[in-house]
Amino acid sequence: MAKKEKEVKTNAMRILEREKIPFEHFSYEPEGEFVDGIETADHLGLPHDEVYKTLVAVGSDRNHYVFVLPIEKELDLKKCAKSVGVKSVELIHVKELFALTGYVRGGCTSIGMKKQFVTRVDISAKSHGQIYVSAGKIGAQIRLAPDDLVKAARAEYADLTM
Repeated sequence: MAKKEKEVKTNAMRILEREKIPFEHFSYEPEGEFVDGIETADHLGLPHDEVYKTLVAVGSDRNHYVFVLPIEKELDLKKCAKSVGVKSVELIHVKELFALTGYVRGGCTSIGMKKQFVTRVDISAKSHGQIYVSAGKIGAQIRLAPDDLVKAARAEYADLTM
């Protein structure tokens, strides 16, 4: 008899379950150390406009901020700064990501970081019934309603992209 493979739950998935927020989990075995959102979407056959990436920035006030946006879009740093009420923001160096958030590049999600940071989700998410975000590890995605992501990440919507 074949042994049933145990589903590996990430911290983000446990938080969603605890909050009773419905989500669906999708995963695949990544080939390398890092995959970007577009590669992940293609691997899982997901529509690019519904897949969102999570980026972390540091503000002119030295606080960290989290921004969630579509994988094919770029952050407008001025809009991001305005959305969190600081003069400017810049993306953190990838080397800082794990120590700061507990997540690695390609597996970062706004749900369940080591510390609660001010988080903004791009307003475009509201136009979708469901969006996909990282489940907190490379090769794992979760699909949930945008408002549920905002609730779980204690975020707000904002216009973030160019």
